[in-house]
Amino acid sequence: MRKSTLYASTAALMLASFVAAPALAECGIEKGSVRLLSNDFEALRVVGAEVDKCASPTVKVTKNQTTEHKNLQVPALKVNPAQYTVAVIANNSIVPLLNEGLVRPLDDLVAKYGQDLQPTQLIKLDGKIMAIAFMGNSQHLFFRKDILEKAGVTQPKTYEDVLAAAKAIKEKGLMAYPLAAADKAGWDLAAEFVNMYLGYGGELFAAGTAEPAINNEKGLATLKTMKAMTEYMNPDYMTYNADEVIKVYVAGKAAIVNGWGSLAASAIDPKKAPAEVAGNTVLAAAPAVGGGTTPAAALWWDGFTIAKNISDEDAEASFRAMVYGIRPQVGQENPDLATWLTKGYQPGPVAVGVLDTANGGAKPYPMLPYMGLLHSALGSELAEFMQGRESAEEALKDVEASYVAAAKEGGFLN
Repeated sequence: MRKSTLYASTAALMLASFVAAPALAECGIEKGSVRLLSNDFEALRVVGAEVDKCASPTVKVTKNQTTEHKNLQVPALKVNPAQYTVAVIANNSIVPLLNEGLVRPLDDLVAKYGQDLQPTQLIKLDGKIMAIAFMGNSQHLFFRKDILEKAGVTQPKTYEDVLAAAKAIKEKGLMAYPLAAADKAGWDLAAEFVNMYLGYGGELFAAGTAEPAINNEKGLATLKTMKAMTEYMNPDYMTYNADEVIKVYVAGKAAIVNGWGSLAASAIDPKKAPAEVAGNTVLAAAPAVGGGTTPAAALWWDGFTIAKNISDEDAEASFRAMVYGIRPQVGQENPDLATWLTKGYQPGPVAVGVLDTANGGAKPYPMLPYMGLLHSALGSELAEFMQGRESAEEALKDVEASYVAAAKEGGFLN
């Protein structure tokens, strides 16, 4: 497997300047097949609907927008011809496709049809454009200002503040379970660890190597804080994934959560949330932790790639359809659905938390070929600690052993 990193800073993507540009008038595609695989949330559904507009008697457009997209993408793009021509990906989910050589360079297509793309949208590997980013994302703070005011506490700036606020809310009888977090075993639990660990200033790997570097004092402190938060959560906290956390928050059953920016609209839009929730929700940077000042969150981007095992005709049609689907007009007309990275986007209220987190210096989620193995190990091996069945020290040893075994099998460690 090729061991490379992507030469694009997520922070730079998030902080790119917003300049106006004219939108395309039409797709202009004469023929081809566009077969889209993506995650399933509102902003991507809007992009998918725009791509649908490129369908014609000579251009066929099909979509599979599913939360299982990461499990489908590698086997679906391995076959020849690939089952999908477009895979919508993020920092982490592009890596398996790159490792397997399943996506094609886009330089020629960008030169021909990428006039509306900003340089910061071009995700490069070894000097070649391998993906186009169109949305920024991160987890950040959502809180109920009315509940905090009744508890006599101010906006939490750190996780220590979050714990103090939760204690005050509970002691005053305002909420039985004021906190919620995405602690479901698997991907979500691992993401919670990575966020907190980065906030403590931890490095996930020894410099320049695939050697894990989480079994240390910062790793122990991370687990201690994650566990401390569960004292103020519903006892079934390990059943909550990121989507469920926002549902609980919108239902008025939690006062402070760390949620995804891509889900913020559901909490602040009065058409989607009860008035008392929508009107009192504040979006802010992810809290710092452990005396640091950097938000404890990883920065992400969402973008698209074009499959390698397809015809050039389908590749061109698919690229043009996606560029149409993410054209500047889409972000301008839907400012509250995402933190768009496209030209002309003027950040609205929904983008505040993501941008504040980026401006606070949060680190990008690592785009390393072996990061997925560590993420998987964290997601599976931390569950027993969170359930109180083993110590933090034992959990970190288990993570390390699981990762090392997988990394050796993958050829990243000897």
